[in-house]
Amino acid sequence: MKMIQKLLFLDDIRCPEEAYHYTKQDFFLLKDWIIVRNYKQFIHWISEKGLPEMISFDHDLADGEHTGNWDSEKTGYDCAKWLIEYCMDHHLDIPKFYSHSMNPVGKKNIINLLENFRRQNELF
Repeated sequence: MKMIQKLLFLDDIRCPEEAYHYTKQDFFLLKDWIIVRNYKQFIHWISEKGLPEMISFDHDLADGEHTGNWDSEKTGYDCAKWLIEYCMDHHLDIPKFYSHSMNPVGKKNIINLLENFRRQNELF
């Protein structure tokens, strides 16, 4: 029996198949993705279900569009920071990750944050 992977896709508007078109990453064609649209859904899903096998991050989540308060907008970077805290609190390794964000600075910041955490954990 094949184990179904838990794949978490964080993006306010896109679906995994759409990310495939500009990333050409075959894993976006898998049908097992769970989609979360914002910071609150991201935290809720992981808190309830545990860590997925892989997370793909968008950076710009446009929460301000729904709340009218752009100052309180939470980004994919905020989700990545929360994920690190969650992993530290539960003594877990960070899952596989990718950023499909079209924001090059935001994408780089998310990847650098998570890679630095992974490297630091490997030392201890």
